[in-house]
Amino acid sequence: MSDQLIPVNILIGDRTYRIKISPRDEEAVRRTVKKVNEKILEFKTAFAGKDMQDYVAMVMIWLATLTLEKPDSWPDFSELDAELDKLEQSLEEAGQ
Repeated sequence: MSDQLIPVNILIGDRTYRIKISPRDEEAVRRTVKKVNEKILEFKTAFAGKDMQDYVAMVMIWLATLTLEKPDSWPDFSELDAELDKLEQSLEEAGQ
């Protein structure tokens, strides 16, 4: 039996996103969002005067670098990649 997806609201930077995730992934998603927001705050403190999109981009580069440096310590992101693609498509549609 496959897991039923549940909707959750997450806040990244200054935007709220409604995503659907497996209940078993909720804690990990919330921890990840918390870490991303902590890093955004770090970058805002270190690089004053940038806009939120710049900070989010900096965090994504930081995460990608961690993945390249320690690939065995990160989980398989294939499901996350698919969810991020859906989120990106939703954001593009909302912006039109």
